[in-house]
Amino acid sequence: MKSQSPLELKRLLVPVDFSEPSRAALDYAIALARPFGSEICVLHVVEAIVLPPDVEVVETAVLAERMNEEAAKCLAKWREEAASRASAVTEDLRAGTPHREIVEAAEDTNADLIIMGTHGHTGLARALIGSTAERVVRHAPCPVLVVRERGAKA
Repeated sequence: MKSQSPLELKRLLVPVDFSEPSRAALDYAIALARPFGSEICVLHVVEAIVLPPDVEVVETAVLAERMNEEAAKCLAKWREEAASRASAVTEDLRAGTPHREIVEAAEDTNADLIIMGTHGHTGLARALIGSTAERVVRHAPCPVLVVRERGAKA
């Protein structure tokens, strides 16, 4: 009788912002996907453009469209690179608040694990810009593996 592994990783969600920590997270996902035969979903969230109230930009829609097009190109490139090293890789491009979209994508795909990078900001930098990874950890429907940027100081 074959015993079932207590750890099954069928679907891995890897949110990326095209940074080095994201690249490291994707590398971890590929390494984990191989022995488990996992599917990897590479996710990118395009944040809405928020301008100060006194600034008028006539071409906001054009700018948003260009941002989406550029993100789609980068995401496709990252998916192709990952697919050359893993068996099943998909991509998902969303717009909104990153931590909310990541959690929603994990729910939508029934992800078994989220693997994401963090820039390792601490102190004032983290207080000012917040931590997407921390918010995902708090609200995710599955475990989250956070990959720190190499050389980041605590």
